[in-house]
Formats: sequence, structure tokens, C-alpha cells
Amino acid sequence: MTSFPAKKFMKIFFILTIVLFSSLFSQAQTVKKPSPPTNAPSAAKHTPAYAELLLRRTERESELERFLLDYTEEFPKVKELKFELDLLKKAMDKVTAVNASESGKLTLALGKLMVRKVELEIDVWSLQLQYKDDHAEVKRAKRKVEVYERAIKEIL
Repeated sequence: MTSFPAKKFMKIFFILTIVLFSSLFSQAQTVKKPSPPTNAPSAAKHTPAYAELLLRRTERESELERFLLDYTEEFPKVKELKFELDLLKKAMDKVTAVNASESGKLTLALGKLMVRKVELEIDVWSLQLQYKDDHAEVKRAKRKVEVYERAIKEIL
């Protein structure tokens, strides 16, 4: 007679175990994994546009280090390179601000447009060191920058 309650206990234990595992399994199926944020800056860092800007920045940082070995911070080319690095940082920040869902826009062509715009902004900066803002050369250079800015905005 002692085996009957043990068999009944084992049967109840087995049923409860199955119920417990099935409820845990069904709960695990319904638990949602956290989705990545919609604006993941790291996603933009893996795009061709970002890579193009990073390449340019790296080239300029290397050139700046070479100049700083022989010249001071006041040397015109050092100033120009620092100005360009600042512009490149702003362009890279603009790229990383793009939502991950729109990262398909961050193409190599966009990166090249952004690098070229930086080059044109340096031209404007250099011209402004020589001429006033109302000088024809400065105005022409500013218009070129605006053309590139419009193209970039059209893509983004």
C-alpha cells in the first residue's frame, strides 16, 4: 500500500513539472528582445560615406603631424589643416546623426560630395584671408559651396 501514494505522488509531480516547463517555454516565446535604438551612431560608422570622410581625416591628421615636427601652430599650413580637420569632424557628426533606418543614403558618392564641400570651404576660408566678403572671388567660391550643400541636403 505504500507504493500507491508514491505512484500517485510521482504522477502529480510529473504533471506539475510538465505544466511548469510548458508555461516557462510559452513565456520565453513571448518575451521580446530589446530592439536596437533607431538612431545607432555606430551603424553610420560602417558606411561608405563615413569611410570616405575618415580616410580624408586620417590623411590630414598625418599631414598635420608631419608639419608640426618642423613648424609652429601659427604656420599657415598648420592653421589650414586644423581648420579642415574641424570641418571634417562636423561632416562626420552629420553622418553619424543619420538614423540607422536611413543609413542606405550614406553612400560613397555622398562621402565624396562631403569631402569636396570641405575642400571648397577651405578655398572660401583662404580667399577670405586675402579679400573681403564682397569680393567676386569670395562670392564665386561661396556659391560653389552652396551648390554642394544643396546636393548633400537632397540626399539626406
